[in-house]
Amino acid sequence: MTVLGCTGHQNIPPDALDYVSGSIRTEIGKYDRCRLVGVCSLAVGADQLFARMILAYGAQLRVVIPCEKYDRTFSEVNRDGYHDLLSQAESVEVLDYPSPSEDAFLAAGRRVADLAEVLLAVWDGKGAHGKGGTGDVVAYARANGTRVVVAWPEGVRRQLQ
Repeated sequence: MTVLGCTGHQNIPPDALDYVSGSIRTEIGKYDRCRLVGVCSLAVGADQLFARMILAYGAQLRVVIPCEKYDRTFSEVNRDGYHDLLSQAESVEVLDYPSPSEDAFLAAGRRVADLAEVLLAVWDGKGAHGKGGTGDVVAYARANGTRVVVAWPEGVRRQLQ
């Protein structure tokens, strides 16, 4: 069994989306679908894109939820997509945080990195904007010896929310 984790930005600029999607598809395609488990936290953006591709490939999806009431962090438009993906997960782990917080998001990112043999990072290479962002998770994974594969087109800047 191979565990492929994902961390990444919530806002992927339109001029990066094709590259990011292709990179995720390529990385997933390196593994036998029957022996692949994708793990992420189902945040909007990179996580949900990854989760949809994992499921479309026929692999298993494992979800790490940062906290109780996590679904309250989603807009109404995005909440349905979150619940749809969550319902298709083979397993769901909810971390012991009572409500959304940067500490909960960092803990979830670290848990995904700990579970992953390879961490796919949809990441512009910049520092995290707030505790628990993609940059923090990548730094943690690298410090712990997890192989990190970055999926981001050169020269494209991320737009902050």
